Amino acid sequence: MTNTQAIDVIEELFAAQGSSEYFGEAVTQAEHMLQAGALAEAAGAPAPLVAAALLHDLGHFHGEVSGHDLMEGTDNRHSHTGADWLAQWFGPEVTEPVRLHVAAKRYLCAVEPGYFALLSPASVHTLSVQGGPMTVAEAAEFAAHPHGEDAVRLRRWDEAAKDPEGPVPAFAHFRPLLASLLRPGAGEA
Repeated sequence: MTNTQAIDVIEELFAAQGSSEYFGEAVTQAEHMLQAGALAEAAGAPAPLVAAALLHDLGHFHGEVSGHDLMEGTDNRHSHTGADWLAQWFGPEVTEPVRLHVAAKRYLCAVEPGYFALLSPASVHTLSVQGGPMTVAEAAEFAAHPHGEDAVRLRRWDEAAKDPEGPVPAFAHFRPLLASLLRPGAGEA
């Protein structure tokens, strides 16, 4: 698979599965991820973190347990599923913030007074399914993770990227950035 084909596969997911509703939010799944990427870009984040923000919820499309199952009370571990799937093309600077973005929500709810109040009703519901706020020990372990800080930044964009009036760039806007981050030989059989 060429680099162009790899990005085509991701773009098709945005166009097909991404066009569906986003589990109780006022935007589609694709709009949410595109907004998150745009927020990261506007904040001056490095390219790998912009890509992570853009791609953070692809795991909802790839697991045995769907996002709908998550809303019904079964954790789909979409952060891990997405990171593992993206690892065929991208390095850990992209995949690890994706893997940790759910943990970052749990972390922020544990360590930052007022963060819980920023969560949408759907995010509050999924927080309970995903383990609730971290314990003191879990929060300390998360804070020491080499990609923890990037995951926290991604998480803040994730929460902000649910605005039905917010700008939604086309996926094509991010293609050059994604192409620049693909691992050499990624996806080749």
